[in-house]
Amino acid sequence: MQIEKQHIVTWLNLCADTFARNQDFLTDLDRDIGDADHGLNMNRGFSKVRENLPKVQEQNISAILKNTGMTLLSSIGGASGPLYGTLFIRTAASVGAREVLSFAEFIDDLKSGVDGVVSRGKAEQGDKTMCDVWLPVLQHVKTALEKGTDGEYLLDEMVESAEKCAISTIEMRAKKGRASYLGERSIGHQDPGATSSMLMIKALKQAMTGC
Repeated sequence: MQIEKQHIVTWLNLCADTFARNQDFLTDLDRDIGDADHGLNMNRGFSKVRENLPKVQEQNISAILKNTGMTLLSSIGGASGPLYGTLFIRTAASVGAREVLSFAEFIDDLKSGVDGVVSRGKAEQGDKTMCDVWLPVLQHVKTALEKGTDGEYLLDEMVESAEKCAISTIEMRAKKGRASYLGERSIGHQDPGATSSMLMIKALKQAMTGC
């Protein structure tokens, strides 16, 4: 399985569609433990990404991803802008000048992006953040790839794992961001950042497989 520029463009367009559809859902999650603006912010950010895509879609994968990150940094408020912006910017830096990526290479590049998020947000797995989806999902995929599992099959596993990981945040106590101010009261609520990350992974699978 190869990842080409058009896959990335399709993924970003699908993310824009996804966050438009799920704006209220994410906002409701954020209302419970945050500022009630995560859905609005993600929709606004990826709408701007889609608006800018025609200007950059003929460039290479790295340039498209970097532009996405810079757009999210400038158009999403709160912590989500810097964190999602870092995810794409660091992924872009890892991709470099390559025009085509293997699935394993792309997973490694995404892991570099997530490492950037961890460094910037100082979050660890179990802190009730977006990292509680990205870290375990990518680790699962990397382990499976090392065992010879086909990348296309792993896309389904990525989605299943992301859904379980997002739900698992319900029982976590928030240790980062505004939700951490609630202490024990943050338990019982699904983390909006983990949920938006899960939705991005679902969009990625759709972009790669067409379904």
